[in-house]
Amino acid sequence: MKKSRMIMALGALLPLLLFVFPLWKITLEAPQYPTPLGMYIHINDFADANPHDIKNINLMNHYVGMKYIPDAIPEFKIFPIGILITTFIGLIIAFKANYKWFLYWFIMMVLVSTAGLIDFYLWEHEYGHDLDPKAIMKFTNPDGSIMGFQPPFFGSKDILNFTAHSYPQLGAYCLGLGIALGFVAYRLGKKHIVKT
Repeated sequence: MKKSRMIMALGALLPLLLFVFPLWKITLEAPQYPTPLGMYIHINDFADANPHDIKNINLMNHYVGMKYIPDAIPEFKIFPIGILITTFIGLIIAFKANYKWFLYWFIMMVLVSTAGLIDFYLWEHEYGHDLDPKAIMKFTNPDGSIMGFQPPFFGSKDILNFTAHSYPQLGAYCLGLGIALGFVAYRLGKKHIVKT
Protein backbone atom coordinates (compact mmCIF):
# COMPACT_ATOMS: atom_id res chain seq x y z
CA MET A 1 0.00 0.00 0.00
CA LYS A 2 2.95 2.32 0.66
CA LYS A 3 4.01 2.09 -3.00
CA SER A 4 0.55 3.05 -4.24
CA ARG A 5 0.50 6.05 -1.87
CA MET A 6 3.85 7.27 -3.19
CA ILE A 7 2.65 6.92 -6.78
CA MET A 8 -0.54 8.79 -5.89
CA ALA A 9 1.53 11.59 -4.31
CA LEU A 10 3.71 11.81 -7.41
CA GLY A 11 0.59 11.92 -9.58
CA ALA A 12 -0.79 14.79 -7.50
CA LEU A 13 2.49 16.74 -7.72
CA LEU A 14 3.17 16.37 -11.46
CA PRO A 15 0.47 18.89 -12.54
CA LEU A 16 2.43 21.57 -10.67
CA LEU A 17 4.90 21.46 -13.57
CA LEU A 18 2.26 23.42 -15.51
CA PHE A 19 3.68 26.43 -13.66
CA VAL A 20 7.06 25.71 -15.29
CA PHE A 21 6.31 24.33 -18.75
CA PRO A 22 3.81 25.47 -21.42
CA LEU A 23 0.52 23.67 -21.84
CA TRP A 24 -0.01 24.14 -25.59
CA LYS A 25 1.59 25.69 -28.68
CA ILE A 26 -0.02 27.15 -31.79
CA THR A 27 2.22 27.78 -34.81
CA LEU A 28 1.48 29.51 -38.13
CA GLU A 29 3.59 28.69 -41.19
CA ALA A 30 3.44 30.69 -44.42
CA PRO A 31 5.79 31.44 -47.35
CA GLN A 32 6.09 35.09 -46.32
CA TYR A 33 7.37 34.12 -42.87
CA PRO A 34 10.69 32.22 -43.12
CA THR A 35 10.45 31.68 -39.36
CA PRO A 36 6.96 30.46 -38.41
CA LEU A 37 4.91 32.62 -36.05
CA GLY A 38 3.87 30.96 -32.84
CA MET A 39 2.68 31.31 -29.32
CA TYR A 40 2.82 29.18 -26.22
CA ILE A 41 -0.18 28.90 -23.96
CA HIS A 42 0.80 28.56 -20.32
CA ILE A 43 -1.52 27.92 -17.40
CA ASN A 44 -1.52 31.65 -16.64
CA ASP A 45 -0.13 33.44 -19.69
CA PHE A 46 0.42 33.64 -23.45
CA ALA A 47 4.05 33.82 -24.59
CA ASP A 48 5.85 34.42 -27.89
CA ALA A 49 7.50 31.43 -29.55
CA ASN A 50 9.90 34.00 -31.09
CA PRO A 51 10.27 37.68 -30.20
CA HIS A 52 7.20 39.75 -31.18
CA ASP A 53 5.24 36.76 -32.58
CA ILE A 54 2.00 37.62 -30.78
CA LYS A 55 2.28 41.24 -31.88
CA ASN A 56 2.76 40.11 -35.50
CA ILE A 57 -0.13 37.64 -35.27
CA ASN A 58 -2.37 40.41 -33.92
CA LEU A 59 -1.37 42.79 -36.72
CA MET A 60 -2.04 40.15 -39.34
CA ASN A 61 -5.35 39.08 -37.80
CA HIS A 62 -6.55 42.68 -37.60
CA TYR A 63 -6.93 42.76 -41.39
CA VAL A 64 -9.47 39.91 -41.39
CA GLY A 65 -11.37 41.26 -38.37
CA MET A 66 -10.13 38.95 -35.64
CA LYS A 67 -9.81 40.18 -32.08
CA TYR A 68 -6.41 40.81 -30.60
CA ILE A 69 -4.94 38.03 -28.51
CA PRO A 70 -5.32 39.57 -25.05
CA ASP A 71 -2.62 39.89 -22.43
CA ALA A 72 -4.80 37.79 -20.15
CA ILE A 73 -8.07 35.87 -20.10
CA PRO A 74 -10.23 35.02 -17.04
CA GLU A 75 -9.10 31.39 -17.20
CA PHE A 76 -5.55 32.47 -16.35
CA LYS A 77 -6.80 33.26 -12.84
CA ILE A 78 -8.98 30.16 -12.50
CA PHE A 79 -6.70 27.42 -13.83
CA PRO A 80 -3.75 28.00 -11.45
CA ILE A 81 -6.08 27.97 -8.44
CA GLY A 82 -7.70 24.78 -9.75
CA ILE A 83 -4.33 23.03 -10.11
CA LEU A 84 -3.22 24.08 -6.62
CA ILE A 85 -6.48 22.87 -5.08
CA THR A 86 -6.49 19.52 -6.91
CA THR A 87 -2.83 18.95 -5.99
CA PHE A 88 -3.58 19.68 -2.33
CA ILE A 89 -6.56 17.32 -2.41
CA GLY A 90 -4.46 14.67 -4.13
CA LEU A 91 -1.74 14.85 -1.48
CA ILE A 92 -4.25 14.54 1.35
CA ILE A 93 -5.78 11.52 -0.38
CA ALA A 94 -2.34 9.99 -0.99
CA PHE A 95 -1.37 9.92 2.67
CA LYS A 96 -4.67 9.87 4.57
CA ALA A 97 -7.40 8.22 2.50
CA ASN A 98 -8.44 4.75 1.41
CA TYR A 99 -7.14 3.59 -1.99
CA LYS A 100 -10.65 4.01 -3.44
CA TRP A 101 -10.17 7.77 -3.16
CA PHE A 102 -7.29 7.50 -5.65
CA LEU A 103 -9.92 6.59 -8.25
CA TYR A 104 -12.13 9.51 -7.22
CA TRP A 105 -9.19 11.89 -7.65
CA PHE A 106 -8.46 10.38 -11.07
CA ILE A 107 -12.08 10.88 -12.16
CA MET A 108 -12.10 14.44 -10.80
CA MET A 109 -8.93 15.28 -12.74
CA VAL A 110 -10.28 13.76 -15.96
CA LEU A 111 -13.45 15.87 -15.60
CA VAL A 112 -11.54 19.06 -14.76
CA SER A 113 -9.10 18.54 -17.66
CA THR A 114 -11.96 17.80 -20.07
CA ALA A 115 -13.69 21.01 -18.98
CA GLY A 116 -10.43 22.88 -19.63
CA LEU A 117 -10.11 21.40 -23.13
CA ILE A 118 -13.73 22.27 -23.94
CA ASP A 119 -13.12 25.83 -22.73
CA PHE A 120 -9.98 26.02 -24.92
CA TYR A 121 -11.95 24.84 -27.97
CA LEU A 122 -14.73 27.37 -27.33
CA TRP A 123 -12.18 30.17 -26.94
CA GLU A 124 -10.55 29.16 -30.24
CA HIS A 125 -13.94 29.02 -31.96
CA GLU A 126 -14.98 32.49 -30.78
CA TYR A 127 -11.54 33.88 -31.62
CA GLY A 128 -11.71 32.49 -35.15
CA HIS A 129 -15.36 33.21 -35.97
CA ASP A 130 -16.38 36.40 -34.14
CA LEU A 131 -15.05 38.72 -36.83
CA ASP A 132 -15.39 42.48 -37.14
CA PRO A 133 -17.85 43.16 -40.01
CA LYS A 134 -15.83 46.29 -40.83
CA ALA A 135 -12.63 44.31 -41.42
CA ILE A 136 -10.35 45.49 -44.22
CA MET A 137 -10.30 42.05 -45.86
CA LYS A 138 -13.23 39.66 -46.07
CA PHE A 139 -13.07 36.05 -47.19
CA THR A 140 -15.95 33.71 -47.93
CA ASN A 141 -16.35 29.97 -48.24
CA PRO A 142 -17.48 28.40 -51.55
CA ASP A 143 -21.09 28.45 -50.24
CA GLY A 144 -20.88 32.22 -49.67
CA SER A 145 -20.68 32.11 -45.87
CA ILE A 146 -18.05 34.15 -44.04
CA MET A 147 -14.82 32.22 -43.66
CA GLY A 148 -13.68 31.51 -40.12
CA PHE A 149 -10.06 31.50 -39.05
CA GLN A 150 -10.18 29.11 -36.12
CA PRO A 151 -6.88 27.32 -35.60
CA PRO A 152 -7.14 23.55 -35.19
CA PHE A 153 -7.94 22.24 -31.73
CA PHE A 154 -5.35 19.51 -32.27
CA GLY A 155 -3.24 18.81 -35.35
CA SER A 156 -2.69 20.87 -38.50
CA LYS A 157 -5.03 22.83 -40.73
CA ASP A 158 -4.66 25.03 -43.83
CA ILE A 159 -6.11 28.53 -43.44
CA LEU A 160 -5.69 30.53 -46.67
CA ASN A 161 -1.93 30.49 -47.34
CA PHE A 162 -1.09 29.54 -43.74
CA THR A 163 -0.73 26.12 -42.18
CA ALA A 164 -1.71 26.25 -38.53
CA HIS A 165 -0.42 23.67 -36.08
CA SER A 166 -1.81 23.11 -32.58
CA TYR A 167 -0.21 20.60 -30.23
CA PRO A 168 0.14 19.96 -26.49
CA GLN A 169 3.47 20.75 -24.85
CA LEU A 170 5.44 19.38 -21.89
CA GLY A 171 3.09 20.87 -19.28
CA ALA A 172 0.13 19.01 -20.80
CA TYR A 173 2.09 15.75 -20.81
CA CYS A 174 3.01 16.22 -17.14
CA LEU A 175 -0.66 16.80 -16.34
CA GLY A 176 -1.69 13.71 -18.30
CA LEU A 177 0.98 11.57 -16.66
CA GLY A 178 -0.07 12.78 -13.21
CA ILE A 179 -3.67 11.87 -13.90
CA ALA A 180 -2.65 8.44 -15.22
CA LEU A 181 -0.55 7.79 -12.10
CA GLY A 182 -3.65 8.39 -9.99
CA PHE A 183 -5.30 5.47 -11.75
CA VAL A 184 -2.14 3.33 -11.47
CA ALA A 185 -2.06 4.04 -7.73
CA TYR A 186 -5.69 2.96 -7.45
CA ARG A 187 -5.00 -0.32 -9.25
CA LEU A 188 -1.96 -1.05 -7.09
CA GLY A 189 -3.86 -0.20 -3.91
CA LYS A 190 -6.72 -2.45 -4.92
CA LYS A 191 -4.33 -5.28 -5.80
CA HIS A 192 -2.62 -4.96 -2.40
CA ILE A 193 -5.95 -5.14 -0.54
CA VAL A 194 -7.01 -8.23 -2.50
CA LYS A 195 -3.73 -10.00 -1.67
CA THR A 196 -4.06 -9.26 2.02
